[in-house]
Amino acid sequence: MSVPLHENPFAILTAIVAPAVLTNACSVLCLGIGNRIARVVDRTRVLTDTMPKFQQGSSQYGSRVRQLGRLQRRAQFLLKALRLMYLALGGLAASALISVIGAVSAYYGNQFVFRAIAVIALAIGVFAVTALVSGCVYVVHETRLAVQNLTEEAQEALTDHSPV
Repeated sequence: MSVPLHENPFAILTAIVAPAVLTNACSVLCLGIGNRIARVVDRTRVLTDTMPKFQQGSSQYGSRVRQLGRLQRRAQFLLKALRLMYLALGGLAASALISVIGAVSAYYGNQFVFRAIAVIALAIGVFAVTALVSGCVYVVHETRLAVQNLTEEAQEALTDHSPV
């Protein structure tokens, strides 16, 4: 005994709630990425302020040059991730709204409109989730670069403060 989708309120509710929950998660990720961009900006300013203190060609100067290069790549990764997250956020919000319109058309028995809207909502939802996952991949790459900088800074600090 199967119940048609348009007669199943739980299926319709799921189609509306799933994009809404993902929209909330995507919003939190956008805030986190924005904070990460601010940290990259702050760290870049600190490094550029300290560079004149070191002689060109010294190991400390070279370390800062390498770190600045990674900071530039981190900023690019984060910018790409944020763009994708905003695309995902818009797509998920659109998918939720379109799902509501589809639910209304199903309620009024307009099966053709219901099916067409369901396909559109699904396509937008798939696009949005793909953008969300892609943005997360960029954040993972950025995190790897952040750890490389941290490792280099820690090694430099240990070398500078080791007993002679």
